[in-house]
Amino acid sequence: MLHIDHHGEIAVIRMDRPPANALDHALVEALLGALDGAQAGEARALILTGRPGMFSGGLDVPALIDCKRPDIERFWQQFFLLTCRLASSPVPVIAALSGHAPAGGAVLALQCDYRIGVHGNFRIGLNEVQVGLPVPATILLALEEVIGTRWMRRIATRGSLLPMAEALGIGLVDELVDPDQLMPTAVARAQELLSLPPVAMNTTRLAGKARLIEAYANCTDVTVATDWWFSAETQAEMRKLVERLAKK
Repeated sequence: MLHIDHHGEIAVIRMDRPPANALDHALVEALLGALDGAQAGEARALILTGRPGMFSGGLDVPALIDCKRPDIERFWQQFFLLTCRLASSPVPVIAALSGHAPAGGAVLALQCDYRIGVHGNFRIGLNEVQVGLPVPATILLALEEVIGTRWMRRIATRGSLLPMAEALGIGLVDELVDPDQLMPTAVARAQELLSLPPVAMNTTRLAGKARLIEAYANCTDVTVATDWWFSAETQAEMRKLVERLAKK
């Protein structure tokens, strides 16, 4: 499900769980393990990317929909641990958005320090509301810190998925490139950060994310998200989603 490559001191973590890099228990655990390995090794910067055309399609709802409460609670524990680990990474993390990044894909990207999208008919955003799942508070905060309060309220409440050009316009992505330039650009941006004095750069980077990191350390999102998952509205809307996906 993952491929890990190295460009000198830069570790590239590429999700490869066809067809959509959907996040289930196994992929979340694999990503946590990859972060452990990269951060314990020689990597001084990370790049998180996906398959051509798809960064990550978000939660694997068909795989999770019939899980019992302990399994869903465990999933949310690991998922929020992953978001916290990305946000508080001791080394910079660049999201190389190789395609679509809805829902959980956008959540992962929001934790990173820089987001590079690709030109094409690709979208990014938090569309959880459209499938009956409220957006947890820490994720709203991550979105707010990237695009500001006004745009956070607007797109999260509507569950909007934005074309990459619109996402660039509001700062949800930092840069757009042609697909064949995605990895060279991501490596170049990582190298730019690594050219800076490392203590000063990383201390300042993490200080700028202190509010989000503190929120993850003190949040109740696991319990809240688990309760929401089993609410009548969320279950009804997600089962409609599973039916739609089964027809594709």
